Amino acid sequence: MKGTLFLFQWDKTTAQARAKELRAEGWKVDVESEDGARGGKKVLADPPNVIVMDLAKRPSHSRETGNGIRGYKAGRSLPIVFVDGTKEDIEKARTKVSDAIFATSVDLKKVLEKFATGSSDKEKVTD
Repeated sequence: MKGTLFLFQWDKTTAQARAKELRAEGWKVDVESEDGARGGKKVLADPPNVIVMDLAKRPSHSRETGNGIRGYKAGRSLPIVFVDGTKEDIEKARTKVSDAIFATSVDLKKVLEKFATGSSDKEKVTD
C-alpha cells in the first residue's frame, strides 16, 4: 500500500471512478462527494498521507474545504493537491490555500508518488 488518501470529488460517479483508479495504484482511498465539512472532520480525526480536491466541479467547495482544514492545527501540515479547474479557479484556490499543490488529472498519479509511504525512493518524484 502506498498510503492513505482522502478524495474530495463533488460528483459521485467521477468520485467512484477516480477512487477506483487510485486504489488500483495502491492507495487506501476515502471519499467525500457531498459535504466538505463532514469530510474535513474525517480528515482531521484520521489524517491521511495526502488530500486530493477536485477543482473541475464546484471549485468553491474545494477551496473552502481546503481553507477550513488549514484553519486547524492538525490540518496545517497535511498535503493538499488540487486537481484540474480553470486558470481562475486555480488562482482563487492558491489565495485560499497558498501551500497547496496543483495538478491535472493526467499528472495526478505522478504528483501523488511524492507522498507514497510504500514506495522506494527511486519511485518518488522530486521537486
